[in-house]
Order: sequence, then structure tokens, then C-alpha cells
Amino acid sequence: MSEESHEKDFTKSDMKQDVNDHDVNEGMELSLEAKLANDEEHAMSTWEAIKTYPMAIMWASVFATSLIMVGYDSGILYTFYALPAFTKKYGTYYGADIGYEVSAKWQNVLGMGTPVGQFLGAFTASWPMERWGRKKVFACSLFFTTAFVFLQMFAQDIHTLAAGEFMAGILYGTYVVLAPTYASEVCPVALRGILNAGMNLAYVIGQFISSGVGDGVALWTTQWAYRVPFAIQWVWPPVLVVFLWFAPESPWWLVRQERYEEAENSLRRLVRSSANINIKAKLANMQATTKHEAEMEEDTSYIECFRNTNRIRTEVAMMVQVWQVITGISLIGYAVYFFELAGLPVSASFDMGVGNTAIGFVATCSSWFMMAYFGRRTLFMTGVGIMAITQIIIGILDCIPNYDSHPGLAWAQAGFLDLLTFVFQSTVGPINFVIFSEIGSTRLRSQTCALATSTGSIFQIVMTISVPYMLNASSANWRGKTGFFFGGLSLLATIWCWFRLPETKGRTYDEMDYMFESKVPIRQFKTYKVETIEGQNVKQTV
Repeated sequence: MSEESHEKDFTKSDMKQDVNDHDVNEGMELSLEAKLANDEEHAMSTWEAIKTYPMAIMWASVFATSLIMVGYDSGILYTFYALPAFTKKYGTYYGADIGYEVSAKWQNVLGMGTPVGQFLGAFTASWPMERWGRKKVFACSLFFTTAFVFLQMFAQDIHTLAAGEFMAGILYGTYVVLAPTYASEVCPVALRGILNAGMNLAYVIGQFISSGVGDGVALWTTQWAYRVPFAIQWVWPPVLVVFLWFAPESPWWLVRQERYEEAENSLRRLVRSSANINIKAKLANMQATTKHEAEMEEDTSYIECFRNTNRIRTEVAMMVQVWQVITGISLIGYAVYFFELAGLPVSASFDMGVGNTAIGFVATCSSWFMMAYFGRRTLFMTGVGIMAITQIIIGILDCIPNYDSHPGLAWAQAGFLDLLTFVFQSTVGPINFVIFSEIGSTRLRSQTCALATSTGSIFQIVMTISVPYMLNASSANWRGKTGFFFGGLSLLATIWCWFRLPETKGRTYDEMDYMFESKVPIRQFKTYKVETIEGQNVKQTV
């Protein structure tokens, strides 16, 4: 009996040891493959990545196109305030000196529709994105966008128009979370910055189109002066739905769902068929990173975003969105209206508005080259610093005695506003998308992006309430003096960047996990060398 019992115990122990040995070997193999994928990504140049991942670029661009709608809607609304046909329909007559004008109150209500909607849309987007995937949520959003344009186009009063802006804003909030999340999950490290900076380019393209459309209808006197610009929004959803049908699902999302074969197939669809890429190693890297994050994080709720080192990552994502909103984009958004208040003719104001948006387009493209050289932290921090100086100068020009009798001052302010646009759209605007889409852990990426977008929307609401009262002729009438306000905020942003903004250029997601967990000082992220990543992964996997 004792010998039999001893034999059984030995057998159980032996079997348990075999299982443990198998787990160790499997974990070490997974870690070595993950390390191979890391080395492969670091060795790939930007041009090599472009040639290797053409399909990833295309599909990320398809999702980014949705942000054209976001930029267009926000841009077209601001141009309406300088459109006589619109102000006569929805505005109030203030006498011969001012004429028809949409009151500051209703400018606030209309302007808040989109950011309030974006707050709700962004905050609620992460759950369906994690439950049903990126593609299905995108398709549903496109369908409802088509429906809500009807409310905007055929609004008979300003109340209905405000409702349409709010409903559309919910979907725009979803797009702002969805597009950069998808791009960051389908592209390699070498393309992550360029493609996510492209999100800002899509937004600027939308604003550029809205400026051109606004300029084209500036002298129209019928209701079609504002209905046609609204109707143009119907162009995007049908086109995007066709492309979406063929798009691959996010491989990172598929790995989290343990649908590994589908994830591998998705990875293969992102690279050129003749490319020499180890797909198995990339999949192993995703599995290792996902498993490690699952061990470190209790769940994927919003609360987890504020625990341990995730708290720092969430702070960075949220704050870059906040600074993007309150350091000058609100003033840039009112460019046409600002030009008119500064004393430029209506036609010249619209022409300057188109030129201002064109500058933003060129600036965003230039950010791709600057980001490759300077990185995220330096470019963002330098951008808000220069913006502080530029906006203070705009304020000083407005304080010159007998301002109204010197038309050259208005043109000078317009020139500095164009400079402000270039600086913003080449630094803060695009880099903001890059940072908040890559800074969170892979398991909490959609939640981190949602929190960042929602926080930005809250501050956008504050700016939407404040800026019309600052600029409106029937209210504070600050005109260029508004530059003092935004210049001061830009200075605060510069200080925050110095102490709190890490450099993430060239870092894979597992490297960022390691550096945050190791509590590497923020200002050492750029030069820190992750030499123990392989051993660390083996140890954690075991």
C-alpha cells in the first residue's frame, strides 16, 4: 500500500513538474519571439515601413477620413456667424450699427452642441469598441451621422439646429476616439507618429473645405447659403462604408478577444504580400504584451486608468488634449469672425479664413518631418511656448491708441493669427493626437483615448461659452486682447510640458509598459535604454 501510494505521489509530482517545464519553455519561446518582433520594429526606417505597410496606411487613412467630418462641422458653424443669410435667419437685429447677429448666448448654445455631444460620445465609445470591435462601431456611427444631418439641414429654428449639432457631436466624439485608436493598433512604430498626426491633417482638411464652402456661399442671400454646406456632409458616409466593408479588424483587439487566427490574418492583410515580416513574432509580441498588462491591471474599466502607473499615462493623455483646446485653437476657430471684428471687410475676412486654413494644412504636413527629428515632447513644448509669445503680441497690437484709425493693425493681427495657426497645426495640433493615442497601455487604449477626448470636450465647452463673450461686439468686445488670455494659458502649458510630458518617439508598447512600471523619470524617457526587456518578459511570463 505504501509503495503504491508513494508511486502515485511520485507520478503526480512528476506530471506537475512536466507541466511547469512546458509552461516555462512556452513562456521563454513567446518572449524570444516578442523580442525578435521588437528588434524588427526598431530596425525599420520610416521609408521601409511605408513600403512594407501600404495597406496599414490605407486603412488607417480610411478611419481618419471620419475626422474630416468633425473638422468640417466645427469649421462651417463658425463661418456661419459672418454669413448674412444665416444671421438673418437665426440671429437678432441690433440696429443699424451692428445689424443682424447671432447673440453670444446662442453662439454658446450652438457651439456647445458639438463638444457636449463629443463628451458623451467619447465617454461612451470605449465600451462598444471593446465589446463589438472597431469596424462595427464605425459602421453604426456612419449610419446615424447620415440621419442627423437632416436635423441640421432642415432646422426651421435655432433650437432644432442646436439639437442637430448636439446629436451629430455624439458621433463626432466616437470618431475622435475610434480613428486614432485604430491607427495606433494597425501601424508599426515607425509609422505611428505620422499616421496619428494625419488625424489632425484630416481635421484641417475638413476645416479647409468648410472655409472654401463658406467663402463660396458668402454672398448668397437665400436659405441655401447655409443648407448646402450642411448637405455636403452626406458625401462622406456612403464612401467610407464601402471601404469599411473590406477593412481588417484591429489585430490588438482580436488578440484581447483570444481570436488569434483572425489576428494573424489581420496582420497579414496590413503588410505587402512580398514583405519579409515575421508575422508569428509580431503576434507573439502582442500576446506577451497583452498577457503582461492583464497581470498588472485588474480590469479594463475607467477606474483602472487612474491606478498605479496608469494614472500618469492617463494624466498625459488628458492634459495634452486640454492644452490643445485652451492654448489657442478656440481663437483660431473664430478666425473669420475675428478678422471681421478686427475691421476687415466681409469678403476679405472669408478670404483670410481660407488662407488661414490652407496654412494649417501645410503646417500639419510639415509636422511629419519635424516630429521625426525632434520627437513628441520637444515639438509640443516648443509649440505652446511660441504660441504664448504670438498671442501676447496680438493682444499688444490691440492696445495701441487709436486702433480703429490704423487699419494696418488689423492686418498685422491677421498676420500673427496666421503665424499662430502655423505653429499650432505643426506642433500642438498633430502631436496631441499622437501622444494621447499611444501613451495608454494596449488594454486600456480605448478607455484612455475616451477619457482624453472627453476631458478635452469639457474644456471645449468652457471655451465655447467664454470666447463669444470675449469677442462679441455686443459683449466684452476684447477683439485682439483675447490674445493675453490664451497667451497666459500657453505659458502654463509650457511649464507643464517641462515637468510632466515624456518622450515616446520610437518606443514599442511593451517598452513603454516597462518604463512606466520602472518609474523612469519623465525627462529621461528620451535617452533611457531598455536593456533588460527580454529577461523581464521571460521572468514575468514564467
